[in-house]
Amino acid sequence: MIREKAPTHVTIIGGGLAGSEAAWQIAQADIDVALYEMRPIKTTEAHRTDLLAELVCSNSFRASDSISAAGTLKDEMRELDSIVMRAADAAKIPSGKSLAVDRNLFSANVTDLLSSHPRIKIIRQEISEIPDGNVIIASGPLTSNKLVSAILQLTNSKALSFYDAIAPIIDSSTLTPGTYFEASRYSDEKDYLNVPLSEENYKKFVEELISAETFTHLDEDFFEGCLPIEEMARRGEETLRFGPMKPVGLIDPETERRPYAVIQLRRENMSGVLYNLVGFQTRLKIAEQDRIFRMIPAFANASFIRYGSAHRNTFIDSQNFLSADLSIKIEPRIKIAGQLSGVEGYIESAASGIVAGISTISKNFRPLPEETIIGGLIRYITAPSKLKFQPMKANWGVVSELNIKISKGEKKQLLAERSRESLKKWKREILEK
Repeated sequence: MIREKAPTHVTIIGGGLAGSEAAWQIAQADIDVALYEMRPIKTTEAHRTDLLAELVCSNSFRASDSISAAGTLKDEMRELDSIVMRAADAAKIPSGKSLAVDRNLFSANVTDLLSSHPRIKIIRQEISEIPDGNVIIASGPLTSNKLVSAILQLTNSKALSFYDAIAPIIDSSTLTPGTYFEASRYSDEKDYLNVPLSEENYKKFVEELISAETFTHLDEDFFEGCLPIEEMARRGEETLRFGPMKPVGLIDPETERRPYAVIQLRRENMSGVLYNLVGFQTRLKIAEQDRIFRMIPAFANASFIRYGSAHRNTFIDSQNFLSADLSIKIEPRIKIAGQLSGVEGYIESAASGIVAGISTISKNFRPLPEETIIGGLIRYITAPSKLKFQPMKANWGVVSELNIKISKGEKKQLLAERSRESLKKWKREILEK
């Protein structure tokens, strides 16, 4: 598993999901790691704690079924001894067919595992220049300006970015009684709180979102997979009703009918006190959030523990600057992982950290198979392209094609099975020799 001239020490910049994964993979191979995290010495506009692997946006790791791309990616990560999946599975909370976690418990789990590892030294310090030696930069989408400048100077490139948004969190005990029901889509489980809206209330809500005041310093360049609710409202009156407010799979027990629209709330913690508004990421001004959300009877007297917000996410044009092992082409001793590398999403960022860690220590490293979600994602962000580069989440479109005519469900099943088998074969050939 180890190169003939294995590094004796690796520096990792950033204690987020990718940095935590890279540190874990390398330390598990008995190599010393210096893991630098600038919090709490220097904070960001989105972080709230000094824990490693803090989940800034949602507390969901998305679908957990065995045939979705997100579910398959998590299985691949577990196969590669992912610290993120280990911590997530231990902090799991009810969330229907998704994997959601108690975010504070999850981050505490990761922090404890890394802090107690004899090969890992955690250093609370901002890094503004790239150190000598083997380095993995996993400083995330909120990388400090000084470090971004150092990376851009090295690659002679320009930074790319988009704005990401965060959904509000409320105290469920302050919801108006009788205005919501417990249920999960398409199942008998009751993992979500659901606030039904009539056609009249829905249309009034959309109208208010469109005319509401937003933070004017934020431009219109948002990630399509995480649009603010007010932006979705502007794209058409029905957009929200076919997006985060879709009522499909839900029956209101009071009317015994499907609601016109619904706001879903997902549990945030083990105790079930805190809930977030699913898909309600926003850049509305706080006063506007307070005004518009309280128009809905369920939230009239609700206590908002956190209002929604937006922040800039930075990434590099990795297709022009990174090799398949995530190293910078002109400076191979340096690797870039996480959202800074152009993947988008929690599990995608963590998976890139696994690749960066393994490629740093593995003998005769070979890229993961294109039949796997991890391999397909890494190929997407590192293969040269003339198209404008956009960050990518896990999806079956990134893997090599399966050229047979079968149903969509059957194809997903075969793709998932092929992915798992390909990864196991790669693991035997690369990691277990």
